[in-house]
Amino acid sequence: MAFLFESFESWKNYSVEKKISLHQVAMEYEKEQRGRTEKEIWDGLANAWSVMKDAVQTGLEEDMTSRSGMINNGAKKVYNYPKPVLSKEFQNLISRALAAKEVNSCMGRIVAAPTAGASGIMPGVLYTLQEIHEIEDKKILEAMLLAAGIALIMEQKASISGAVGGCQAETGTAAAMAAGAIVYCLDGNTDQIFNAVAITVQCMLGLVCDPVAGLVEVPCVVRNASAAAIANSSAQIGLANVSSVIPVDEVIEAMGEIGASMETRYKETALGGLAATKTGQAIAKKVLIRDIEIMPDEGVK
Repeated sequence: MAFLFESFESWKNYSVEKKISLHQVAMEYEKEQRGRTEKEIWDGLANAWSVMKDAVQTGLEEDMTSRSGMINNGAKKVYNYPKPVLSKEFQNLISRALAAKEVNSCMGRIVAAPTAGASGIMPGVLYTLQEIHEIEDKKILEAMLLAAGIALIMEQKASISGAVGGCQAETGTAAAMAAGAIVYCLDGNTDQIFNAVAITVQCMLGLVCDPVAGLVEVPCVVRNASAAAIANSSAQIGLANVSSVIPVDEVIEAMGEIGASMETRYKETALGGLAATKTGQAIAKKVLIRDIEIMPDEGVK
């Protein structure tokens, strides 16, 4: 029977016992639990990677204005700004995470990794990582498979849904997936990967889900960019063999406990946080009126 992804500790132990890598354990799981062939799995990952890259390009090249007007080509503005805060590479990272998420907010094609609300993080991180380090596609696909294993455990121990655990569950999980993927692509070992995951989640504990007007736009898009930055910083720390101190399984359990105790208004209900501000409420009213105005009059023949 294939490994069931119940904890990071058991994932590591199974990997050591079977003398296979973490992503190979995930492959075993996909083959046995999902009933898919290895070729089908690699083909699916390749397709997902292609869609991710297309989302980045689309967000940087086409008009990204959402119906609400809250999203208005922010990624392109960041990408083309003449003065990088740190480096052009960092600027690219941020703009690409924004770009892929803006595509989602403008009803374009994305990969939910692990959710649509966090769909800019993995593309932004992996696209930029591949560009900087000239990583082969095969390694990227292996990292994506490993990231899927990370998400599976986080889903079971906590949640990957903003409606259940707040934004920490969505962008937090995606950032953890990205951090683990970075460390893997840069030849880090299992402990380094898991430390990067734990450190990432530690940085995002308690983040609420408070979408203005109930739309996955504000603050969702900019949180994808900041989460991509956190994933990179955590990967850098993990690669240097800096311990997370609190083991990754315990960190994820803490995330689950925080999500469970979070008030309902902070879990994708648009009743608290930024959604409840004066401006947030005004935007919600404006969006509602606009939607009513464009609804077809079914009574007119």
